[in-house]
Amino acid sequence: MIVLSVDLGTSNTVAVLAAHGRPPRVVEVDGAATMPSALFAAEDGSLVVGRDAERRARLDPARFEPNPKRRVDEGTLLLGDLVVPVTDAFAAVLGRVAEETSRQLGGAKPDEVRLTHPAQWGPARRNVLLAAARLAGFGPDLVLVPEPVAAAAHFASFPGQALPPGQALAVYDLGAGTFDVAIVGATQSGFAVLAENGLPDLGGLDVDQALLEHVGRQVSHREPSRWQSMLRPESTADRRARRAMAEDVKAAKESLSRHPQTEVPLPEPFPDVLVTRNELEALVRPSLLRTVELLAGTIRATGLTPDRLAGIYLVGGSSRIPLVANLIAEQLRVVPTSLDQPETAVALGAHHVTQEGVSLRTNRLAGQPSTGPHPTVQPTGPQPTVTPPAYPTPPGGGPMPVPVPAPAPPAPAPGRRRMLVVAASVVVLAVAVVGALLLFRSESDLPTAESCREKGEVDSAGFSSCLRQLAGAVADGECQPADAASGADVSCALAEDYRVNYAHVASVDDAREVANTQLADKTESDHVEADWRGNGLDGRFRAAVSGGTGVLVFTVKDRPLVGWLTKTELRASDEFTPDAMADFFAERVQPGT
Repeated sequence: MIVLSVDLGTSNTVAVLAAHGRPPRVVEVDGAATMPSALFAAEDGSLVVGRDAERRARLDPARFEPNPKRRVDEGTLLLGDLVVPVTDAFAAVLGRVAEETSRQLGGAKPDEVRLTHPAQWGPARRNVLLAAARLAGFGPDLVLVPEPVAAAAHFASFPGQALPPGQALAVYDLGAGTFDVAIVGATQSGFAVLAENGLPDLGGLDVDQALLEHVGRQVSHREPSRWQSMLRPESTADRRARRAMAEDVKAAKESLSRHPQTEVPLPEPFPDVLVTRNELEALVRPSLLRTVELLAGTIRATGLTPDRLAGIYLVGGSSRIPLVANLIAEQLRVVPTSLDQPETAVALGAHHVTQEGVSLRTNRLAGQPSTGPHPTVQPTGPQPTVTPPAYPTPPGGGPMPVPVPAPAPPAPAPGRRRMLVVAASVVVLAVAVVGALLLFRSESDLPTAESCREKGEVDSAGFSSCLRQLAGAVADGECQPADAASGADVSCALAEDYRVNYAHVASVDDAREVANTQLADKTESDHVEADWRGNGLDGRFRAAVSGGTGVLVFTVKDRPLVGWLTKTELRASDEFTPDAMADFFAERVQPGT
């Protein structure tokens, strides 16, 4: 079996391949273990990625995006005069990995692809990643793995670093775009996240910015207007100078992790600037202290103390900064661990994660060939917390076992409890009959795209058969015919002051128009956009929040159906985001959930 793991990072992407019974190895792209996640939009509309994108950026920086992952919630990117969906941007990066992997396999493709993601990513962001993987040609067998779980699996794979059931590991992940911390517990069958937190406004890019501002304070007084033109470039020449300066500042930061001082070369008319490690540490100490405080708070949230952990594991390229380990040792009295290359730890660890540690797995329907880009989704549900039996204190001390999540036994499906006392042959027969009925219904009873062109008869709540398929379980709740002025056929009240409306309109174009109308006053606000699938349907949704109102509209591919989820009267103090709406949609409204 050929398994590929991919860690799509903010600054760099890492891929690891295990094939033909050999140990996992890093896939080198363009001769390096890490590939820049950068993207460049060529004038012909093609997307160039990696080091080629960085080279092209020197010619036209306006068409360049160095960190597409940091813009996962934006829906689209404007690169020069080209509008690029975020899904397409991710797919271009993943596609380069797929291309190189296939080349190294002699044209073959992986049987399974594992994609890592931050533990804090909700369904909307994970859907963007899945959609991009499908566009990249990774096939139907996809597995999503939380990054801290993969990191813990990598830690435990090293000799002498075992993580036995009942113990927990803190994963400190300082990447280019964000800081994430998680406490991962070991169970009898794998790993589970006990607690997690993060700082979305802190990463290696912010360290680069702090160093750039420090350099600017040394030289900007010579020609303030020229310095400002480089910081806020308008001409192509200034963009090139700004890009070159950013690369040199980043290189200087990395050099200071190895040497006590280095020089930052600057474009004319400014002189080069000598910077020292002490200067850099003074600049970033307050920010890094925030990460250590959050680490300590996340450990406390599990009821543990740092000394009871199996360790504190440093991952992410920016964790190389020496001050990180020093502050953790000073504040928590525990020396953190860094194994191998911190940039590759997550991708390597993903190969060791068991089924219990994944957040989602997709595959083909059993016995059927893949018929499209949308496989059946089999999410792994939340795991309850249980207390394992008491363990003796290890000889010579050491971390004590702690309560960790353990996988719950599968609950009997509704209606099957009474069958458990029936003979095995009867159970087999009943399951076969039920399966045959379900298969027959899925092929014969569900409305087709052709039949949905006309609304047809509606029930007492206002649902046509096609709308009822779209509503799924929501249709069994508090639903009634909608006010004609609203443009909806049906309106349903949901929990947490949400309401969802459904409309069966004359055409697919009319459905898009209704969707655009519902979002008319929110087109400039922050939003999330992703594909959805369920109940034999697939489509796309977009969520936005502004003016005290949140709206998520969802349309159906090739059918004149549209729905919109709303939440109104939001207060200024509400921490309500488009991603929160997308999470609610995925959990409570999306058909098939």
